[in-house]
Amino acid sequence: MTAPTATAPKWGMALDLERCIGCHACSVACKVENSVPLGNFRTKVYYYDFTAINPFNKKETMKRAFLPTLCMQCEDAPCLIACEQDAITRDADGIVRISEDKCDGDRSCIKACPYGAIHQDPVTKLADKCDFCSHRLEADLLPACVEVCPADVFAFGDLNDPASRINAFNRRHGKELSVLKPEEKTRPAVKYRGIGTVAPRAMEKKIPKGRNHDPFSYEVDTWSQLQSTFARSTVKKG
Repeated sequence: MTAPTATAPKWGMALDLERCIGCHACSVACKVENSVPLGNFRTKVYYYDFTAINPFNKKETMKRAFLPTLCMQCEDAPCLIACEQDAITRDADGIVRISEDKCDGDRSCIKACPYGAIHQDPVTKLADKCDFCSHRLEADLLPACVEVCPADVFAFGDLNDPASRINAFNRRHGKELSVLKPEEKTRPAVKYRGIGTVAPRAMEKKIPKGRNHDPFSYEVDTWSQLQSTFARSTVKKG
């Protein structure tokens, strides 16, 4: 991370999908760092298989795109509006946070989120989601997902610091950046490079609205691929 600036930080993130290799290091690190219960997610990586024309030989080829997802830290956050207990705030540093002291576990925030980013802890019944690993930021450390990514997908830093990684990334790729599900009009603060090019827009349909990410989505997507291509044996045993 860059040295702290004189002004309070405002955290920003952008993801370069051209670099993502679908290794899931980010989602695993997030689970470990934040003790996310089994079957729930703060971060999840989706994949999408599609056909495209090879620019060299002009032949159709299969391609696979990857899409890491997390809380979009929306400027117009639906979860914040839906929560009647004022347990959700968007703080001056740009992060949308859930107050455990105020959360009553009624799941209204989960139902309001278009990005599947919020889950309910099965034990405490409290809502939980990505907060850019705020406890790590306080210790001058990067969020866990950013730190472990071997492909340097995540551009993260202080938007108030001209020398930060996120500002350098925005200066270089700003015109190429877009947000997920723009039709939701949530004004996400997390931006992506490669939506509509590297990753088709149709891929966004995999992200659930009103519920947390499905832990069985990968298996369901590939069941047909896992079926044996060989004829079943008719030989009786015994």
